[in-house]
Amino acid sequence: MNFSKSELLIKCEALGITKCLSKNKSQLVELISIKEQQILTNSTVAPLTVVTPTNSTVVLEVIPRFKFIDLFCGIGGFHQASLRLQGECVFACDIDEKCRKVYEKNYGLRPESDITKIDISKIPEFDILCGGFPCQAFSNSGKKKGFEDARGNLFENIISIAIAKRPSFMFLENVKHIKKIDNGNVYKHIISRINASGYVVNEKTIFELSPHQLGVPQQRERVIFVCIRADIFDPVKKIIICPPETPIRFDNILETDTNVLQKYKIPGELESVLNAWNEMITTFEVNENLSPTILCNEFNTIYSEDEFLKLPDWKQEYITKNKPIYQKYKTQWDSWYATHAQILCKKEVYGKLEWQVGKKKEQESIFNHFIQLRQSGIRVKKAVYFPTLVAIVQTPIYAKEKRYITPRECARLQSFPDNFVLHENDHTAYKQFGNAVNVDVVHYVMMNALNVYGMFV
Repeated sequence: MNFSKSELLIKCEALGITKCLSKNKSQLVELISIKEQQILTNSTVAPLTVVTPTNSTVVLEVIPRFKFIDLFCGIGGFHQASLRLQGECVFACDIDEKCRKVYEKNYGLRPESDITKIDISKIPEFDILCGGFPCQAFSNSGKKKGFEDARGNLFENIISIAIAKRPSFMFLENVKHIKKIDNGNVYKHIISRINASGYVVNEKTIFELSPHQLGVPQQRERVIFVCIRADIFDPVKKIIICPPETPIRFDNILETDTNVLQKYKIPGELESVLNAWNEMITTFEVNENLSPTILCNEFNTIYSEDEFLKLPDWKQEYITKNKPIYQKYKTQWDSWYATHAQILCKKEVYGKLEWQVGKKKEQESIFNHFIQLRQSGIRVKKAVYFPTLVAIVQTPIYAKEKRYITPRECARLQSFPDNFVLHENDHTAYKQFGNAVNVDVVHYVMMNALNVYGMFV
């Protein structure tokens, strides 16, 4: 992070770090990283248990520091983050019935359903508005229609509630691609509407953050809008998001119970497909380039010129760019395909390899990596991070163990605690976590903003 020393000193003051005026920039960054890591590690709030002199146990409830509402709440990523900061949820809503049931089971609060039908006057008073407003209209996984999609217009319900109830802060989350929709016009419109509603939001209060920057092995960049009520906003106070350099950890994510894992083994057919591709990968020379997506079922397909030009542009491109690697290894490809053609043609996706791990290395294997079956093909990604969880169920495969990642591992990737009660249906749980707000990400931004303003902390 390229911050000035004065900005870093402001950050130190907000975090309660003293005796730092004589430190240089590198030393200040280190102090901030250590302090923030301590906060992240010790941030989960629980009732205080006290043993009295008579050996009886008394549980003292933590007094809430602020009240918040949770719009488009899903299964409660913002709720988890706010609990760490000792917030109390007084209202939540989500259109998804299954999410509402999981939310109620975990937090004892039944969310309302349709935000467009809510009587705003009946929402209890609150200090902070949280909302991961619908991203399907904006994300890569969706069609990116922006405000042409009815779900994009649900953003206006947030504005209506903010104008009526006047909370001190709004924390809003969305996909990073929201900045690029319609050449940036959607993003500009959102900022304009927030500002017009009596809140300050600008490039200095909008942040991009991913769980991997906080030590969680998932690269999932999101945009967090920190919206500050105009009468509270102080231009002198700078919110500095400078993530601690936390090592990426897998050990606290991966399931180790073999009895649990047995259920998540990939089916035999899929394992055969992966074994087939791995067989071909081993024949390539070291440093061979396996991109773009290889369409093996097209190698021996003959098109007339007119037929070829009628194919989608992406398919024309891949077929053309696949020719060199096919010609180079033609003998091996033809022998391999003759052996495995039946299974590779069984599903369209089986015949497409989307290799995203760079040039072939020594001892390379498809089973060294993470895998996802996507419409674009069998996507192979480096095992540095788990593939990004998405609401469209494309459950990542931990190829080393030839299994899907479990719903509990998904929960951990989204920074939910292990005592969080999952939906009983795995398919539903996968979808819910794919659509969830990452707890660590929003907690980190909220914690920093509230610390800078000295409110509710």
